[in-house]
Amino acid sequence: MTRGREMGLFGKRRASGDDAGAAGSRREPEFIAGAGAWLVTTNVRDEVAPVAWMYREESQHPADNGWRIFSAADTQEYMDSGNPFVIMDFNEACAMEPALIGIYDLPVGSDLAVERGERITVFDVTTGRELPLV
Repeated sequence: MTRGREMGLFGKRRASGDDAGAAGSRREPEFIAGAGAWLVTTNVRDEVAPVAWMYREESQHPADNGWRIFSAADTQEYMDSGNPFVIMDFNEACAMEPALIGIYDLPVGSDLAVERGERITVFDVTTGRELPLV
């Protein structure tokens, strides 16, 4: 099924792609070798809304990089309605939104939020410090 032009994780337009056989036939660039996977809500994966919040916890599995990614549409009711998370390859998500590459090396305990205005700003929730986007 052809998707046409869709919104990326941070609300940017991205090029169209073909979902048919996406699990094996679509090859994403490798921005960070061995980056593993992170848990994203289905709203992030399905691009229902842009990413709004990210935090990193201890890895639960060798392939898990510890990042948990939430969309702007993730209400408490949505989060309580079962398991809203799916596993997504880190590099696949970065192909959708390259700004995510810059958070990979941040330590466990990182708690980040995204603000949208005239420009996109990612900041540390604890310190209020703005993070540079790469």
